[in-house]
Amino acid sequence: MKLALSGAKTRLLALGLVAAVGAALSLYVYTHMRAAPTQFEGWIEAYFIFVSPDETGRVETLSVREGDTVVVGSPLFTLDADLQKAAVAENEATVANAKVAYDRARELLKKAVGSQKVFDDAESVLRTAEARLNSARTRLDRRKVVSPVAGSVQEVYFRVGEMVQAGRPIVSLLPPENVRVRFFVPQAVLPQIHIGDPIAISCDGCARDLTAHVNFISAQAEFTPPVIYSLEERVRLVFRIEAIPDRPEAVRVGQPVSVTLQPGAGALHARR
Repeated sequence: MKLALSGAKTRLLALGLVAAVGAALSLYVYTHMRAAPTQFEGWIEAYFIFVSPDETGRVETLSVREGDTVVVGSPLFTLDADLQKAAVAENEATVANAKVAYDRARELLKKAVGSQKVFDDAESVLRTAEARLNSARTRLDRRKVVSPVAGSVQEVYFRVGEMVQAGRPIVSLLPPENVRVRFFVPQAVLPQIHIGDPIAISCDGCARDLTAHVNFISAQAEFTPPVIYSLEERVRLVFRIEAIPDRPEAVRVGQPVSVTLQPGAGALHARR
């Protein structure tokens, strides 16, 4: 009887040991399977420069097409300027008359025939007329619009002959430095990422060894955007990360990319 009981105890201990080992193994597998990933899905984003006229007008000339490369000061488009030219001519005539009145008042004051007030009034009128002339000339000059940045022409929204309202973009430009890699990471991964960290980029048809450097980490969590189709990630709160590609010309806006964190980058940053 004692031998039977001893055997039963041995079997129970063995089963308990197996269960403990199995639980430990399951915990190990679960922990490692749930470990924070180092690769994420994202896409190429860009901050476009939209160039629009100050005042309403009709497009008179277009100097660029989609895909053109421009530098600062390159001509983009011009608007009809008949009204602005007329305003300049009118203000030039006003300045000429005001200058005559000012010169007469100054001479009379020198001869002690005129009063100081008359001279001051004439000077005030002249300065006001000159200011209005400068404004009219500036409005005329701005009918010829040049590129404020260096980059590529992404889209032309209006063509020659079309009427454009003030503030409506006619051309959109993309400076290379405005290209971004945008991706999202869960909170568990956030401590691994720092401003300046390198990341690797891969995408279909892209060149190899593409890299970028993190330049933005969102301080606020948000739900995974619908363009990230992982069912597992969709229910989680994530943080938006942006990085500047080292070769922006090698990627295209809107292109899906895979982002891989560089091993040890966060730890190296932390030690510094």
